[in-house]
Amino acid sequence: MNYDEFAFFNQQLAAMLRDGIPLEGALKQLSAGMRSGPLREEVAHLESDLVGGTPLTQALAKRRLPEFYRRMLEVGVRGNDLPGVLTLLADHYHRANSVWTRLKGLLVYPVIVVIVSFGLSFMLSATLSSFTHELYGLGPNSGAPYPGLGAGPGGVMLLGAVWMPPTLLALLVGLGAAGILVPNFRARLRWRLPAFREASLAELASAMALVLKNGMTLSEALALAETLESHTPADAILAQWRSLVETGRGKPSQWPAVSRPIPPLFLWLVQQGGEDVAGGFQKAADIYYARASYRIELALYGALPVSVLLLGQMVLWQVLPMMRAMVNLMNAIGG
Repeated sequence: MNYDEFAFFNQQLAAMLRDGIPLEGALKQLSAGMRSGPLREEVAHLESDLVGGTPLTQALAKRRLPEFYRRMLEVGVRGNDLPGVLTLLADHYHRANSVWTRLKGLLVYPVIVVIVSFGLSFMLSATLSSFTHELYGLGPNSGAPYPGLGAGPGGVMLLGAVWMPPTLLALLVGLGAAGILVPNFRARLRWRLPAFREASLAELASAMALVLKNGMTLSEALALAETLESHTPADAILAQWRSLVETGRGKPSQWPAVSRPIPPLFLWLVQQGGEDVAGGFQKAADIYYARASYRIELALYGALPVSVLLLGQMVLWQVLPMMRAMVNLMNAIGG
């Protein structure tokens, strides 16, 4: 779901509810003005369920909306402050969209370089492979090898060196596609890559601060965060913290420090809030949003030159064995 569009939708919905427009009517007006897509379909279905008399909590349970969003709306309904919760959610998703959009932009240079490198490498390999077959007399339809070269293992080794770069690039493209398309792999990778890890920590801390400020207990907030981060490396740590809270060690100062995937600095920032646990999580969110922005800027400045250098090295890797073969050919002709 597009976080930017989602944030704007919640901002408009909160304003319409403050103006006294019923929730069903507000959803109908907003869905009519939205472009076609998953969000519009979910809003339209939610509006039709509410018009049919379905309670909001049951209607939300049937919709494919973020789990955190559904739980926050339930909190807003219980506290009779749905517009206020929607405004906080709009700010939360707008901030998350800003960070994740920049992270996606960070991947543009490497993706372009890998795709271009694969195409160039494949064409070079095909051309050099044909030349190698003729030079060494390989294959059933090839002629006799040039004098002095022979059709021994030298040609086979040269072919292996020629086709190694596109093979590695194809493997890299496959791993990248798996990291993007497979949800579990993507979730685990998000907690291990620099900048992505800081962004994940910031989003986790922001979500915790938001639910705690709106009346959730710490145990309930940790259970929600555990659900949101299921099948990720952070799942076990959040479960451990929730277990400590349920056994009476409810203060973050009583939680043991860990190293992965949640660093000690994150827990230390939360502990600085003292009795104000929500304030501690908000402080951690601010710090890690800043750290994520810094790492993104640093990576953006280094991504393009590093990618160009890797492309040049890949081309040189392919051309160098063929240059050696040409030198051997010239020596053979000279002999």
